[in-house]
Amino acid sequence: MFDWLIVGAGFAGSVLAERIASQRSESVLIIDRRSHIGGNAYDCYNEAGILIHRYGPHIFHTNAQSIVDYLSQFTSWRPYEHRVLAFVDGKLLPIPINLDTINHLYGLELSPAELEEFFASRRETVGEVRTAEDVVVSTVGRELYEKFFRGYTRKQWGVDPSQLSKSVTARVPTRTNRDDRYFGDSFQQMPAGGYTRMFERMLDHPNVKIMLQTDYREVRERIPFRRLIYTGPIDEFFDWKLGRLPYRSLRFEHVTLECEQFQPVAVVNYPQTEAYTRITEYK
Repeated sequence: MFDWLIVGAGFAGSVLAERIASQRSESVLIIDRRSHIGGNAYDCYNEAGILIHRYGPHIFHTNAQSIVDYLSQFTSWRPYEHRVLAFVDGKLLPIPINLDTINHLYGLELSPAELEEFFASRRETVGEVRTAEDVVVSTVGRELYEKFFRGYTRKQWGVDPSQLSKSVTARVPTRTNRDDRYFGDSFQQMPAGGYTRMFERMLDHPNVKIMLQTDYREVRERIPFRRLIYTGPIDEFFDWKLGRLPYRSLRFEHVTLECEQFQPVAVVNYPQTEAYTRITEYK
């Protein structure tokens, strides 16, 4: 009999398992249908010896010192500030949009104050901002929306931005200075040994047992437990009684190239004609 059954060994499940095991001294069984811990943040070394993120890049950033202090029990850190370029009109331009983005795109020499006037002259008035499209056109106008956001969002989410919640693009800032960092958080570093190693240390506790390649629906009646924490898809938890939620899946294609460096930053977005959304160079 376990005190707790936790379904899912990603961030939520692993942190809760460690907290319950160490702070409450109670037994935890954590299961995951995948063959590894770490959830979507799982990383591993490929055949070329490069640490890759199997499910797409996960960049750690936070403004909460308490989170940094907690995770620092299980990992050391290496500095990393995420920078992204977008391939637009044949040019590599900083994203989120900033002063250099506009100046390089249009061949201008605007100052920060002039850039604000530039945006103001192109903004569209939106009565009630409800969609991802509304957010962008009311901030930088329709031309920049078409160049940087519409195609990328349609490829990433499978629907037009006019059909998506405003929260999707509201989290991408627009800057009038030259700050080209993707995030503005006070703490931006990566686990020195990778996410998986951090999770391994987190779950290395005598009160925690791990079962991988284990489906909750197949074992929920066979494993005795007192309390349940479920971190998987909520529609699946209820056996899809109200239908399936429209989760979005992406296809990842991993390629190893015989060159020292392929692109100038870790991630380059392709919001226009290419069939893919972005290229990540993990190393």
